[in-house]
Amino acid sequence: MKDSINVKWTGGMAFEAELNEHKVLLDAGPEVGGNNAGPRPKPMLMVSLAGCTGMDVISILKKMKVEVSDFNVKVDATLTDEHPKYFTSIHMIYEFWGKELPEDKIRRAIELSQEKYCGVSATLKKTVQLSYEIKLNVI
Repeated sequence: MKDSINVKWTGGMAFEAELNEHKVLLDAGPEVGGNNAGPRPKPMLMVSLAGCTGMDVISILKKMKVEVSDFNVKVDATLTDEHPKYFTSIHMIYEFWGKELPEDKIRRAIELSQEKYCGVSATLKKTVQLSYEIKLNVI
């Protein structure tokens, strides 16, 4: 299987990517010549990680017949100070809201995502320390 995208320079520090028939604009801040017209590339990698594992977890919980009323994945990352700046660690906080939140099933869904299904996690964990925590909010 092969995947490919095209990212086109649109001037200044801005680039436009077309992904799955959706356009995404990337840009830099004014301090480095950009116009702040879009997100930066490294935070987009964090978005990819949260989206990948989040979709897995919701799909697995549906199969387990676990209903959540709300769900959020927060991602905190640590970068090196020197160039090239790269992530040294990424911590994910999985937050759930619902009437009944079976911790064992939720934990298992996250484990399956992290260990088996999320390709973004699998790619990153080869070079970055990944960790996570779970927060349950019963309403």
